Amino acid sequence: MNEKIKKLKEIIDGTDNLVFFGGAGVSTESGIPDFRSTDGLYSQKYDFPPETIVSHTFFMKRNKDFFDFYKDKMMALDAKPNAAHYKLAEWEAQGKCRAVVTQNIDGLHQMAGSKNVLELHGSIHRNYCMRCGKFFDAAYVKNSEGAPKCDECGGLIKPDVVLYEEGLDENVISKTIHYISQADVLIIGGTSLVVYPAAGLIDYFKGSHLILINKSATQRDSQADLVINDKIGEVFGQL
Repeated sequence: MNEKIKKLKEIIDGTDNLVFFGGAGVSTESGIPDFRSTDGLYSQKYDFPPETIVSHTFFMKRNKDFFDFYKDKMMALDAKPNAAHYKLAEWEAQGKCRAVVTQNIDGLHQMAGSKNVLELHGSIHRNYCMRCGKFFDAAYVKNSEGAPKCDECGGLIKPDVVLYEEGLDENVISKTIHYISQADVLIIGGTSLVVYPAAGLIDYFKGSHLILINKSATQRDSQADLVINDKIGEVFGQL
């Protein structure tokens, strides 16, 4: 166990008021691709950049094209939690972790056992008919032909995920601000902190230890008490 992991363990052992703020890097170790990564797949296969496809305007105007991309790239229903998800659930059960704030939409934190999960960008597991409001699970959407339609009224089904041009849920934001502002330790993992307004929420942290765990450097590294440039699952797996 290297010195940084030892320091991380000491900080976590010494607190009962920890909040975790996670991004796409928490899910990539479960095999879910980060659609911003420059792997070239998207530009080869799709006629529009991902940021255009997952916008509200595109969803409304070209919903079949939206769902072709969404089902293919954003609905990883076979994915399983990794060491990071399980460790956070364990800390919550021990009374250490007060909340998990996530930018991910895959539901893996809940699958691992975390109860207090604040989903800034929604979830693929909640889907609603835009006409009558009926709820549909992820499997219904994934297995539908083209754009999924309501089996009662025929209305278009929309995933409860925050698309570009849409605002974040005010209730989720206020809860996130509450937990971050009250936390003693804030661990930020698997995010480069470039997606706003989500990244700006960490400015509410006034506690004693800010920890950044990410494969690459972030613009907030200089503010952190501890920076570990590694995969979040591998780091948590050593604790």
